[in-house]
Amino acid sequence: MDAWTRRRATQAIWRSRLKVSLLVTCLGDALFPDVGVATVKVLRRLGVDVDFPAAQTCCGQPHFNSGYHGEAREVARHTIQAFAGNRLVVTPSGSCAAMVQVEYPHLFHDDPVWHGRAEELAWRTHELSDFLVNVMKIDDVGARCPGRATYHMACHLRALGARGEAERLLRQVKELELLPLERHDECCGFGGSFSVRYPGISGAMVCDKASFIDKSGADTVVATDAGCLMNIGGCLRRRGSKVRTMHLAQVLAMR
Repeated sequence: MDAWTRRRATQAIWRSRLKVSLLVTCLGDALFPDVGVATVKVLRRLGVDVDFPAAQTCCGQPHFNSGYHGEAREVARHTIQAFAGNRLVVTPSGSCAAMVQVEYPHLFHDDPVWHGRAEELAWRTHELSDFLVNVMKIDDVGARCPGRATYHMACHLRALGARGEAERLLRQVKELELLPLERHDECCGFGGSFSVRYPGISGAMVCDKASFIDKSGADTVVATDAGCLMNIGGCLRRRGSKVRTMHLAQVLAMR
């Protein structure tokens, strides 16, 4: 299904139902529950009915990235079943959205039945900023967040074909001054299991990122992925920086 057809189909479902399911992600569940809460607040403020499939688990990305594709397929089958139906799926994570949209169909390339189910879930799934800007056609959600912020672009947004949706949303937040970040689209070094396998390289990358953030003059760094926020936030704290980290959803939920 090409991008134009996918978007038209997505918009048709949204207009007729305005109902979504939340894919909260593992890091959201374990370490950043406030991000899930903020995502629901933003969507409900805009009139979207949100449900939470209780059977959901990990999307399988750790297995996939580590080369355990058989195990990743098992998790993917479970996720596909957990989100069965016709609701759109929204997640506050470009990483998990990319796993579902891009990698699920690849995992089942030689299984016609599951490949079809994987593609069907893929076109129903959206990262939060993509859903707000490209599906709902909204870039002002009524947020107010006084302060000076800079924005780190998570790597997986590129896999989703991001075109600055998060920045568009941030520019419409009342009383928020959005400051440029040098090399804003450069990886922070987390990369899931990459940071475990190559801690030296990962640590050097996040130190560079933290230096650019401090240099920006912002009091807050905003990102769309919990993994980035965890990695960057840890480095900032170790440096004694006063810059705080916030997920995009948390900024948009503020009034």
